[in-house]
Amino acid sequence: MRMMFYEIMAAIGQSAQYGHIQRLGHGLGWLIWTAVPSRRRLAVTTIQERLGVDRAKATTVARESFTQNGRSFLEVLFCRKVDWRFRKDRVMIESPERLQEILNQMRDRAFVAATAHLGAWELLGGLLHLMAPQEHKQVIVKPTHDRCLYRVIRRLRSHPTVRIIEHEQAVPKVLHNLKQKGLSAFLVDHNCRREEAVFLPFLGLKAAVNVGPALLALRAKALVWPVFLIREDPDHYRLLFEDPLDTTKLSGDRHEQLHAVAAFYTQAVEVMVRRYPEQWFWMHRRWKTRPTEDLGT
Repeated sequence: MRMMFYEIMAAIGQSAQYGHIQRLGHGLGWLIWTAVPSRRRLAVTTIQERLGVDRAKATTVARESFTQNGRSFLEVLFCRKVDWRFRKDRVMIESPERLQEILNQMRDRAFVAATAHLGAWELLGGLLHLMAPQEHKQVIVKPTHDRCLYRVIRRLRSHPTVRIIEHEQAVPKVLHNLKQKGLSAFLVDHNCRREEAVFLPFLGLKAAVNVGPALLALRAKALVWPVFLIREDPDHYRLLFEDPLDTTKLSGDRHEQLHAVAAFYTQAVEVMVRRYPEQWFWMHRRWKTRPTEDLGT
């Protein structure tokens, strides 16, 4: 019954007008802001500490973050509607000539795309389906605890050339994909377990950074490409990206290379969060896992 309910709600959502979903997402974010005070306090306090702003400014940024992320959550309903008309009418590209050069590189090299819970991250899969030339593309995700809901979301996120891969099952599938010169995309800004992490500065405090994407990129000799889809206004987006890091050109031993790759995508996320703080997922406990030396203090 629960699965049927989710499917019905997804069908209703997919049939809704774009503007209606955006307004509903805004309302969802406002509801979470109002109804979950613990997350509201966490976001405000974290913004104060990490961005060095006063409480009034932190509250303004946090409130906007909740409504922006409410939109992001519901944009999963539009993942499969990202077509060339959507791209033309709604997505602006920063440095289109450089983007085309990077897309051309994808024909001959494996790529690890690194993004964050920032802006309209749910719609990036649709853009990769349209624009990335590889036949083999993946998005690696952490499933929700509700397996019925996860199956519905997974279907909504999937595209003919983009497969959704669960985090716990990812390593062999990602390596196989990259060895075929495919593209594998990761969200690299969430907290992770200590055994998965390297601890790196992020917004002024060491954070547990998932080292998995870096390790896989090194093993596959891939290019690592930070890419983000930022919301310009309720109807338009901007695709931002950095030049890829070529893992075959890194010096040092394996540990130093691993550290360099993880630092590269962590710093790329930090730049975007500082540039668009109201579009990041501040309600997440990003610094929950602490370095061992902190635990003894």
